[in-house]
Amino acid sequence: MSQTILVSACLLGLPTRHDGRSKTSPEVLQYLREKNLQPVPVCPEQLAGLPTPRLPCSFHSGDGTDLLTGSGRLYRSDGREMSAPFLQGAEMTLTIARLTGSQAALFKDGSPSCGVHGICRRQQRVVGQGVTTALLRRSGLLVYSEADL
Repeated sequence: MSQTILVSACLLGLPTRHDGRSKTSPEVLQYLREKNLQPVPVCPEQLAGLPTPRLPCSFHSGDGTDLLTGSGRLYRSDGREMSAPFLQGAEMTLTIARLTGSQAALFKDGSPSCGVHGICRRQQRVVGQGVTTALLRRSGLLVYSEADL
């Protein structure tokens, strides 16, 4: 039986990104096959009930770790604060990890939820991690990005 791993749904070819597109990664698909890993597709934003497509979001201050402690803020491009839904999506993703026995996640870097090495803050790419990545790491899961393969 293969081990399960959470994978950003967009990397698997599902049209879950904010713009309604995917970011299919042949490298991710090959890695999953080679390592005999069973992907569990997740999109924290969709799990929080956000529509697809949706307006893009970025951090106004801090990153995912800061959002978990209440010191970061995340906003949609039209100025609406989106911290609560992103926290909800992270919690739902953690629940799925526990239900499936997943101990690791392979996420799309740059996302406000899934960013592993980088995020967008005020529409600028900066070093940081997304909300879901921060919560999963705090809960003991290994989280890496497609760039780490």
